[in-house]
Amino acid sequence: MKLFSKIALCSIVLAQCFWSCKSDFTSDLTQQSNFITVSSEESFPVMVEQFADLKVLRYQIPGWENLTLKEQKLVYYLTKAGLSGRDIMWDQNYRHNLTIRKALENVYTNFEGDKTTTDWKAFEVYLKRIWFSNGIHHHYSNAKIKPDFSSEYLTSILAATATTLEGEAFEVLFNAKDAKKVNQAKDVDNVAASAVNFYGPGVTNADVESFYSKIKSPDPKKPLSHGLNSQLVKVNGVLQERVYKSGGLYGEAIDEIVKWLTLAKDVAENQAQADALGLLIQYYNTGDLQTWDDYNVAWTAATEGNIDYINSFIEVYNDPLGYRGSYETIVQIKDFDMSAKMAVLSENAQWFEDNSPLFPEHKKKNVVGVSYKTVNVAGEAGDASPTTPIGVNLPNANWIRAAVGSKSVSLGNIINAYNNSGSSGRLKEFVHDDKEYELEKKFGQTADKLHTALHEVIGHASGQLNPGVGETKETLKNYASTLEEGRADLVGLYYLYNPKIQELGLVDDWKSIGTAAFDGYIRNGLMTQLIRLNLGDDVEEAHMRNRQWVSAWAYEKGLKDNVIEKITRDGKLYFNINDYEKLHDLFGQLLRETQRIKSEGDFEAVQALVEGYGVKVDQAIHANVLERNKQFTSAPYSGFVNPVLVPQTDADGEITSIKVNYVESFVGQMLDYSEMYNFLPEVN
Repeated sequence: MKLFSKIALCSIVLAQCFWSCKSDFTSDLTQQSNFITVSSEESFPVMVEQFADLKVLRYQIPGWENLTLKEQKLVYYLTKAGLSGRDIMWDQNYRHNLTIRKALENVYTNFEGDKTTTDWKAFEVYLKRIWFSNGIHHHYSNAKIKPDFSSEYLTSILAATATTLEGEAFEVLFNAKDAKKVNQAKDVDNVAASAVNFYGPGVTNADVESFYSKIKSPDPKKPLSHGLNSQLVKVNGVLQERVYKSGGLYGEAIDEIVKWLTLAKDVAENQAQADALGLLIQYYNTGDLQTWDDYNVAWTAATEGNIDYINSFIEVYNDPLGYRGSYETIVQIKDFDMSAKMAVLSENAQWFEDNSPLFPEHKKKNVVGVSYKTVNVAGEAGDASPTTPIGVNLPNANWIRAAVGSKSVSLGNIINAYNNSGSSGRLKEFVHDDKEYELEKKFGQTADKLHTALHEVIGHASGQLNPGVGETKETLKNYASTLEEGRADLVGLYYLYNPKIQELGLVDDWKSIGTAAFDGYIRNGLMTQLIRLNLGDDVEEAHMRNRQWVSAWAYEKGLKDNVIEKITRDGKLYFNINDYEKLHDLFGQLLRETQRIKSEGDFEAVQALVEGYGVKVDQAIHANVLERNKQFTSAPYSGFVNPVLVPQTDADGEITSIKVNYVESFVGQMLDYSEMYNFLPEVN
């Protein structure tokens, strides 16, 4: 009976989807009237604009014209599905974000007063910073973004545009409340101290741990991702989950996502891809975590085809306790040439595992199903936009990785855009000598790409938990994410300085590649990433923490043998590696220890490692770095506008082709997105 009812309902909804989608196609034509003209790939203007500590870039979609119309439709539908959930990320980041954004956008589009004043310019920058971070907290530091205008000025322009923003949503812009989106500090209640909207008022660390300790998976060997797709709140003092699903929390946006995923399923490249999309649709409709696992198994096994995607509530970095997934989507087109070159890593995954420095009991006896592709991004949304990763390895469930495998991708066109957006001035400032500079210029980009590949393909797929040890979010708690990222980094570092990568045909000079990689990692981990922090700040973000604790640990452990030397010259600090062989050995030792910590669930050890090496910053080094960095105008953080896919239709409304347009304006795209994908109420 119930099954029949669901099928009948789906038939009605599907009919409505096909009716409404024709008008949705035309909406893409009316939006984004300001496009740039591109004459060739070589002349493509990567830079859009720069403000505050941020720069906005463009990326191309190479090879689009080589896709069939069916493949282009698949990309288009998946991209529309992703963008339809954009506002979910805003609400997840902070409970007042949508209210604030809509009010500020109304002011921006309707204010007719003096736009030459310092206050108005500061308002414009503030709004752009909020757009860039999907909310009022900095996308990387997690600190609340402070406006450089007064509350009185905001009140005046709100009044001038008949815009309402009041109460806590107004006051929080100027007071000290909700200062951190994610607070990972030691000895605080991380849930209560974090502004992220994964937990309701009054929920604490102890509440979360107690709630999930009572929930058991049907199969302990295949633990479900409890908490991944819900908000945990107290109702009359009783904890309960508000599940993200159709008819549940974020249901209005999820219904739009499902509409476009249904169209995508109908143009899937093969049955395996269609079956996976069907399970994703079922998961969105029901919120059932067993369906989520079934989907991940099917998605991981669906490796054929030119198009792939990431879509749903996935990464848990924004949850201080690592339970809840942020909404994210990336639509990908296979880069055939680079994928063929890098597939060799997947084919040799077992060799890397067998030859790693891990304790024997922590090595996988059978590394399965690691697929690796270099892809070109066609569209991103949620936690992947405007800021985006350069590589992804999924799924995150350890048991699926062990039993079925994983998919690893490197985002080739994103990496190329990053590489073409900067200058060599900052590099020249922080390298120790000309030799280090020349090595980085010649081998640095290749080393970075290979490190990303090793990190994603070999790193995240390596190692195993000891029997009976729980998932890392339970055992390592708020340190789980940084431990896992550092562990994968160490796998990459260990094998970058190894002749095996040359034997496999990946590089022509393994030692130079490894040397450049070690130089760059230590330089960044101990110095250059500090340009992203204000003097006196602790390191908060998981990836920044892991780069610092890896580098600082290696520096300290190598002091006796002068492996890494801190040098002062003309008042400037440098770190120079004197012995690459010994540093390689130190990386191997730390890799062994991080895997032991993960395998055994050793909370005390991970806390000592991260707090001892990854959180506090040497203030003398930090001040030196910031002073030297003042000469450079290039912003330390980058994000992207997306290309716009515009369907061309015939008289019957059927798509005949899809054109790629590149937008001129970051502001224009943000305003268009708010108009086109505005599916959620301000308060959810």
